[in-house]
Amino acid sequence: MRKLCITWMLAAICVTSAVAQEAKKNENVKVEWSGNINRAKLACYLRLTPGQHEPVATICDYFEDEMRLANASKKKKDQRVRHAVYANLKLMKGTLDRKQYADYVRLMAMTLQNKGIEVDK
Repeated sequence: MRKLCITWMLAAICVTSAVAQEAKKNENVKVEWSGNINRAKLACYLRLTPGQHEPVATICDYFEDEMRLANASKKKKDQRVRHAVYANLKLMKGTLDRKQYADYVRLMAMTLQNKGIEVDK
């Protein structure tokens, strides 16, 4: 009985160790974000005016294209991602009012953090 318990504990330790090592491997993999933004949810969250919908949609399309190019590039990938993010923020600043822009910056910062993207270098 004692040997059976020890065997079960060793098996549990081995399985736990294997799962932890696999999780550690997956943690180091950097996920690429294509820059796609749900415009309907963004419009609702920012409470866009009717005149802001089209410019914001155009900026979102431009950002998605820039992120796709940045992710496809072999050299200076981080620099291109940073440029895409800051260009997006600059364009949004000219389109949104102060409160909307503050909310957008906060939302973008959380999204980038969740995606594992660092741009504040």
